[in-house]
Amino acid sequence: MILWRAGMRNVLRHPWLTVLAVLGVALGVAVVTAVDHANEAAQRAFRLAAETVAGRATHQVVGGPTSLDENLYRKIRVGLRVRGSAPVVSGHLQLAGRTFQLIGIDPFAEPPLRSFSSRFADRGVLTELMTRPGTVLMLPESATELGLKRGAAVAADSAGIRRQLVLAGLLEPPDQVSRVALASVLVCDIATAQELLGLVGRLSRIDLVLPEGEEGASVLKEVRAILPPGADIVPAGAKAGALDQMTRAFRLNLKALSLLALVVGMFLIYNTMTFSVVRRRRLIGMLRALGVSRREVFVMICAEALLIGIAGTVAGLAAGALLGSELTRLVTRTINDLYFVMEVRRVPLLPGALWKGALLGVAATLAATMPAALEATGAPPRAVLSRSQVESRRRRLLPLATCGGFFLIAAGCGLFLTERGGIVGGFLGLFAVIVGYTLLVPAAVMLLSALLRPLLELLLGSLGRMAARGVVVSLSRTGVATAALVVAVSAGIGVGIMVGGFRLTVQNWLSNWLQADVYVTSADRGGGRYRPPLDPALVARLSGLAGEAQVTLSRRVRIEGAVGGVEVFSVQVPQRTFLRYPFKEGDPARAWDAFRSGSAVLVSEPYSYRHHLHPGDSVTLRTSRGERRFPVAGVIYDYGSDTGIVIMSRAGYVANFADQSVDGMSFTARPGLSVALLLELVRARVGGDQVMVVSNAQLRQATVEVFDRTFAITGVLRMLTMLVAFVGILSALMAMQVERARELAVLRAIGLTPGQVWGVVCGETVLIGLIAGLLSLPLGIAEALVLIYVINLRSFGWTMQLAITPAQLREALLLAVTAAFLAGIYPSLRIARTSPAVALKEED
Repeated sequence: MILWRAGMRNVLRHPWLTVLAVLGVALGVAVVTAVDHANEAAQRAFRLAAETVAGRATHQVVGGPTSLDENLYRKIRVGLRVRGSAPVVSGHLQLAGRTFQLIGIDPFAEPPLRSFSSRFADRGVLTELMTRPGTVLMLPESATELGLKRGAAVAADSAGIRRQLVLAGLLEPPDQVSRVALASVLVCDIATAQELLGLVGRLSRIDLVLPEGEEGASVLKEVRAILPPGADIVPAGAKAGALDQMTRAFRLNLKALSLLALVVGMFLIYNTMTFSVVRRRRLIGMLRALGVSRREVFVMICAEALLIGIAGTVAGLAAGALLGSELTRLVTRTINDLYFVMEVRRVPLLPGALWKGALLGVAATLAATMPAALEATGAPPRAVLSRSQVESRRRRLLPLATCGGFFLIAAGCGLFLTERGGIVGGFLGLFAVIVGYTLLVPAAVMLLSALLRPLLELLLGSLGRMAARGVVVSLSRTGVATAALVVAVSAGIGVGIMVGGFRLTVQNWLSNWLQADVYVTSADRGGGRYRPPLDPALVARLSGLAGEAQVTLSRRVRIEGAVGGVEVFSVQVPQRTFLRYPFKEGDPARAWDAFRSGSAVLVSEPYSYRHHLHPGDSVTLRTSRGERRFPVAGVIYDYGSDTGIVIMSRAGYVANFADQSVDGMSFTARPGLSVALLLELVRARVGGDQVMVVSNAQLRQATVEVFDRTFAITGVLRMLTMLVAFVGILSALMAMQVERARELAVLRAIGLTPGQVWGVVCGETVLIGLIAGLLSLPLGIAEALVLIYVINLRSFGWTMQLAITPAQLREALLLAVTAAFLAGIYPSLRIARTSPAVALKEED
């Protein structure tokens, strides 16, 4: 009981230090919990939506770019008598500023597959859905959010065309999980969906429920036998699994960056708990001398840390819940920009994220406390009573820490040299390098303090010499604070250089890839990267500008398969444009003839990296003429998709996929025609059609804006990590202020003014910031190299340029000095204002 009271007395005597420690844990836990919640919410929302929409289907019949002929469904259901089958037409609509997935179904075929689309308490709803054009169903919650009641009309945009829909009734999900999954889903009759999406006579897929075993295999064989060449049968979860895999690297990168904030928070906890031990060294020594066992002292210190960890974890979970909603919005926006369209709405904080954040917070606190607890129990009572022996022991450990740091850095570099570990191995190597580097920081602080002492003495006289000496004397405090600041600032440098280099790379790529003057695409962004085809009449009108401009046609589609999908981009380009494509491998001049004829294709760098393809290898695609192998003529740089694309000539695409549709057109003005005039000519021919007409400059700007949105979340995480480091420095300086109160009081008593004391303490803080800034530069550059040449390559398959500007390094150095100086203002003022008599009377 006496030990517990002594521990609580220490906590209450220094409430601000305790608060700072709790804040450090809370910030680290909040960032980890928020990122985990954002990732899990997006993943769970997509998975639930995919599973709910798929229902009990075991397999799906899918087609190519032209989808499936609806007569195929009749052959399967009537000809083969497969009763567990249902046709589906799906697409996206823009409704009241939200993106909804439209699902067209046959209500009479739905019961074996889906309950939400076949349960109608009011039979009048079913009648109206099947007999009245433009009628849809939605969740009651969605209708309430949009202010709609049954029978209300609402405008919706599809393929750039505005249509009027009527809310015929409300969906009745069987459970809460389905209710969450259907938050952004509209259900209608299949004929209505075909009309709204421009798929009259076509089906998106056919869902099948097949029995297991030989009976199911036999049915599968019969169905496969009647499929047209462009169709295939895939497992029901194949598409959802492939799309989930697309975002895995993105989500893993965010998790790693969030853990960095927790690592910085661990420095803060370590600093606080070590100070707690050092502050009570006399008390602990006397207790040990009076017979208190090492185990009892160890339990007392760990119990204090556990209380701090629990308090910080609870506060961090609450803050993580608030921060998580904003990060979920940023994550969802990035996924929509780069991968596929999804909506995340009404997703509560998941229990998994809460438990993970709680365990990490408590475990990190206890792990950071271990060195302090072992220090308090490992030394004999006489050594514990002496502060000088504490610092002496730390200095004797410097060679060991330095050797350990070099070992960890070497181990991390070893993980970079082998690709077996993948993305996780790359991040483990990066964390090993960071931890190893921090072990070198105390020795570096001693060395740089000695080197900078003459400069401080020149600028501040004897006060500068005292400041330099103070940093070295309290190395157990200043070393940890400096290390925390080094980790935070270097993370900003590394990510900043990576983002800047990536931005420069994308801009250079755009200058080679976007060579036309004017671009025309559908205004409908409901399908994400995949736009609905343009009206053939509009394509014909715009093709009439061939006399004024070079006209290029393009089409982007996704070919689904059993192991995922392949993005195929077909384009009709002149040889001059083709030769300017950014080739990584292959000769553009030699590849041109095979590409133009459609006998060979190009692949993007990520596709080449993920599938281990190079010029001379081949790609297998499911075409309308069956599976065909296409030789790879070259590998080009492409930063539009991290899953990779296959690029085919328009002639080859039409011949192999029997798809004449166009979803993009570009125009290059001929000599003598200005871009402004060409833009007017295109807009004049577009007329009232709902399409997007943009110039080259506008398209580049929009692309860069997407890039900036993609990295907005990394900026938020960098700022939060820096905040944790700032709190760490403030905690260390306040600990030093309490610890050195007697020493500074003696200086005041022998003649130093409050202003001079303030100058000594501020000199120490500026020196800490300067050393941290200098040490963060090599670590930040090393992190940038790892992010560019290891992490991003393994995550996304992209090669990026390295662009280090002196301005970035100057800003990082200034940031470190400023953060340290600001953190030192309050402790220095408090020291300067403390009465020497009061400080000299205080007992340790």
